[in-house]
Amino acid sequence: MLVLQSHSNKFIFPLVGERMEPSSGSEVSEEQALQLVCKIFRVSWKDRDRDVIFLSSLSAQFKQNPKEVFSDFKDLIGQILMEVLMMSTQTRDENPFASLTATSQPIAAAARSPDRNLMLTTGSNPGTSPMFCSVGSFGASSFSSLYETSPAPTTSFWSSVPMTSPSFASSPSRAAGPTAVPSISLSPHGAASGTAAGSQPSSPRYRPYTVTHPWGSSASPSPRSPSISILSSSPSLPALASSPQAVPASSPRPRPSSLGPPSLAASPSAVSRRPSSLRISPSMYDNPFSFLFLALSGDSSDEDEEDDDDGDDGDDEGGGGGDEFSCVQFGSSLGASGGASTWDSYSDHFTIETCKETDMLNYLIECFDRVGIEEKKAPKMCSQPAVSQLLSNVRSQCISHTALVLQGSLTQPRSMQQPSFLVPYMLCRNLPYGFMQELVRTTHQDEEVFKQIFIPILQGLALAAKECSLDSDYFKYPLMALGELCETKFGKTHPVCNLVASLPLWLPKSLSPGSGRELQRLSYLGAFFSFSVFAEDDAKVVEKYFSGPAITLENTRVVSQSLQHYLELGRQELFKILHSILLNGETREAALSYMAAVVNANMKKAQMQTDDRLVSTDGFMLNFLWVLQQLSTKIKLETVDPTYIFHPRCRITLPNDETRVNATMEDVNDWLAELYGDQPPFSEPKFPTECFFLTLHAHHLSILPSCRRYIRRLRAIRELNRTVEDLKNNESQWKDSPLATRHREMLKRCKTQLKKLVRCKACADAGLLDESFLRRCLNFYGLLIQLLLRILDPAYPDITLPLNSDVPKVFAALPEFYVEDVAEFLFFIVQYSPQVLYEPCTQDIVMFLVVMLCNQNYIRNPYLVAKLVEVMFMTNPAVQPRTQKFFEMIENHPLSTKLLVPSLMKFYTDVEHTGATSEFYDKFTIRYHISTIFKSLWQNIAHHGTFMEEFNSGKQFVRYINMLINDTTFLLDESLESLKRIHEVQEEMKNKEQWDQLPRDQQQARQSQLAQDERVSRSYLALATETVDMFHILTKQVQKPFLRPELGPRLAAMLNFNLQQLCGPKCRDLKVENPEKYGFEPKKLLDQLTDIYLQLDCARFAKAIADDQRSYSKELFEEVISKMRKAGIKSTIAIEKFKLLAEKVEEIVAKNARAEIDYSDAPDEFRDPLMDTLMTDPVRLPSGTIMDRSIILRHLLNSPTDPFNRQMLTESMLEPVPELKEQIHAWMREKQNSDH
Repeated sequence: MLVLQSHSNKFIFPLVGERMEPSSGSEVSEEQALQLVCKIFRVSWKDRDRDVIFLSSLSAQFKQNPKEVFSDFKDLIGQILMEVLMMSTQTRDENPFASLTATSQPIAAAARSPDRNLMLTTGSNPGTSPMFCSVGSFGASSFSSLYETSPAPTTSFWSSVPMTSPSFASSPSRAAGPTAVPSISLSPHGAASGTAAGSQPSSPRYRPYTVTHPWGSSASPSPRSPSISILSSSPSLPALASSPQAVPASSPRPRPSSLGPPSLAASPSAVSRRPSSLRISPSMYDNPFSFLFLALSGDSSDEDEEDDDDGDDGDDEGGGGGDEFSCVQFGSSLGASGGASTWDSYSDHFTIETCKETDMLNYLIECFDRVGIEEKKAPKMCSQPAVSQLLSNVRSQCISHTALVLQGSLTQPRSMQQPSFLVPYMLCRNLPYGFMQELVRTTHQDEEVFKQIFIPILQGLALAAKECSLDSDYFKYPLMALGELCETKFGKTHPVCNLVASLPLWLPKSLSPGSGRELQRLSYLGAFFSFSVFAEDDAKVVEKYFSGPAITLENTRVVSQSLQHYLELGRQELFKILHSILLNGETREAALSYMAAVVNANMKKAQMQTDDRLVSTDGFMLNFLWVLQQLSTKIKLETVDPTYIFHPRCRITLPNDETRVNATMEDVNDWLAELYGDQPPFSEPKFPTECFFLTLHAHHLSILPSCRRYIRRLRAIRELNRTVEDLKNNESQWKDSPLATRHREMLKRCKTQLKKLVRCKACADAGLLDESFLRRCLNFYGLLIQLLLRILDPAYPDITLPLNSDVPKVFAALPEFYVEDVAEFLFFIVQYSPQVLYEPCTQDIVMFLVVMLCNQNYIRNPYLVAKLVEVMFMTNPAVQPRTQKFFEMIENHPLSTKLLVPSLMKFYTDVEHTGATSEFYDKFTIRYHISTIFKSLWQNIAHHGTFMEEFNSGKQFVRYINMLINDTTFLLDESLESLKRIHEVQEEMKNKEQWDQLPRDQQQARQSQLAQDERVSRSYLALATETVDMFHILTKQVQKPFLRPELGPRLAAMLNFNLQQLCGPKCRDLKVENPEKYGFEPKKLLDQLTDIYLQLDCARFAKAIADDQRSYSKELFEEVISKMRKAGIKSTIAIEKFKLLAEKVEEIVAKNARAEIDYSDAPDEFRDPLMDTLMTDPVRLPSGTIMDRSIILRHLLNSPTDPFNRQMLTESMLEPVPELKEQIHAWMREKQNSDH
């Protein structure tokens, strides 16, 4: 052990071959410290050797006395680095380092070598999945292995390595000799003082990386000046400029080209630690750096040991022994686990330009990396202040020279429009631990230098992101690289975030109507947000994962899970990027402006018919939504201002025609004018409020349009499937016809389209049916529901129903989609992912549905109420068994037991008039939903009493029964008529001779009509069956309302008519092939209709039956009895009861015939003006018109208006006319007496 005290510093370092950890009291000479520097830089000025770079310019002086040439180690480090870098500018013919052996292999050298291949390792078995998971930082250096996590060093890196402040000014020329090389060092006193802890880089993400695969892009090399050896051309070097001026860009940045993949490499074990065992291509001897970085002879298995017994003679000051420079391979996985190679998949995406700058960077990165190796091998020794400062100086000088190389100061100045040499290293995760942090720290204080270095890096990352695809896992590397740059901060400042937000394309101005697509394509972050699994966004995904001959459910599930995992990883990186920009106070406003611009530019995505070329893609919007959801997770509802959407400084722009919950635009404008007034109540919007509403509108523009597209695609698949099946089933009819060729082409085309749609659906399943993502959406909507309930009733969660009759103006003026989106999203997940429904927010969702359905006056649009009803219908266990628990939560909710049934019954009648042109047909579907809900609620004891109260209350229930009668009459009539037409066509087609005689166009017309009738019959029979079921249930429980004068005759006529259809002379026309195909069950229908007769059996109902002269006949009832007996539809007792009813009706018919009096000659003033029949109970309407009470009441059941002037009219507004009534009855008595 040598001990040497030099001036004021003591250096403790072992001789080569001795233990790295000194014994207590050991001191190291300055000569040994010098040996450490030479070992890290792999240089020597004593003897030429294969294992070092010979410093020819410094050789003569250093051999005399090195201490007279440099004043301190920082100066020496700068001189060594400068000479080595300048040597790389020499031509290959003059290269004196051709015999240099290498100790590590950067990825660039491996990519250029025809005889060596880059080995990659993965953290998982590549055979199990087409994609692999990887997370981490820019690189795991040799300090912790480049591609595999190794044990962390005993001593904390940042605590043991003091940092120094950067300075690009060159050191003054030394007086020691004319050939002294200027030092490109840090501040003159930095080596002694270090820096404060506050300047330390703080990013938890710069940590050892587990799995990396190279990703990169080649760029056209910049022009080079002729190679000149600066050291040999001048006895002294001029000082380098601190901030080289950028060369103005003359052309756009060239796109990178790709190289073909090299052949697979041998196992990592094939490369030995000994240089003599390495297979080196002869071409690699042409360049000192290519060879130096080919394959360092370090053994990763020994890198965590402090003993190194394999070294050669330790007396070589230059560190000539190959094993003295033992380290993990840089740029390959040879020092890691040696897993299976996946270079075949990734090599064609990564290229590092072969040029002088790359050689310099390789060397500087290697030197930076070897500092970490030394610290790991001897952590206690390296924590000594003097040695730690020495290593810190080495790092700082490596970074400072890297900055000069990236600016082109040592070769040719580079423009900011030229590609950065550093981007490929970042993309392949091939930089040592802390390298990029230190580069940011060193350069960010000089704005021009920082821009010149990092703008090309940012541009390179954006270009790489644009070319990424989820068809492989390298899509995440540009995201991770940018995320780590953005997270790097010093104090409270994120320098890269400041630079990103200052870019001209951070938020470009819109140039066309397609502002949404423009923002995605042109904005800087747009490229990073654009990765997608949807087939319409990225065809590569569907081609790679779903292009096999058959897509099985299991394969789809496995691939979907992998793709969802990769989406999650990518979105986490996006969140880190945007979160860092928001955390940085100087860029928060820019980030919020960008978020608002994405929302405002994509307003058209909410439209039913959208031109996809004008808006951002679904993948972009869902990624954007995911990030906003993460930003909103910690928002407390108390901090959100519900009136933000009306705030003068609201960032979100609503269309002028945006529909409101319960207000017209005039109402909204009047309220806002009142609200703004002289002293507006608005305070400055806070971030929680802005973030909440931006997230809400992002849901409106992302997840819901994607859901609608998904449903449309499913509908198209069903229709194509039906077409294909029809063509196949009818092939016997057309295969010999003139249209056979056309049908075969159509069948082929449909199959091709169907296959394409199925694959697109598989992609959409991966992108949309992600349970974790849907749960986030549901939880956010739960937060929105809480906000709305607080507006409706400040006492939330202790809400009482019914709510105040005056709708809060804030709620009334909100955009309607705030409520509609909740319904649409619930409707989607109930159908396609019901397991997502059970979250802590479910209780709030249930309460919201109950409150809205029980207070329909709070919603202006009846179709919005209908959507809420449809959600409840879809959760019915009879429709979706997997949501039984959710439906039970609704029906058992304390607020629903008293008001839900009356409210739904009222809506059943109110939906008769919605104001839409399609209201007549819409009402049947809505009422079908309500009837299904009623059938389930009827079985719940808590609601049974409410039903009975409503049955006996009168008017509301009577209107409901009237609507039931109307619907049953129409639906059964239309259904049975369509069945008759189906029967007719089927009979024609059975007679093949007659059918073939028909002209081709007539055959096609008949077949088209048949298809139409089949669709109509299926739909109407389903609705009719549900309505008859409800009639059957109600008449069993209560009879009195059905026997009212305005209802009884109509109900009897409806029942008689349908009995005639089923059992009359033309009942054979209803016989069709496969009646179950249409849902036609004639026996069940006859059983239910006759049950209704028996349940209403009484004298009044028998009279109503007998009074029906249109459909009733004795023969009809006899035929009904006969069919029930033959088919065994009813028990004998029930048939006998029906027979008794028929006899009772026949007696009344006979009595009526005997007592029939002709009142056709009644005076006009005694006749009802609407029906032209004799009035028996005249009443006067507000308009002055006199009508019969039973007729106007029947009209009011359908429409609460005056039939003559359409003014509002209710039963209470009818005024009896007793004088006219007495006159009518006197005339009738006189008529009866005169007839007898």
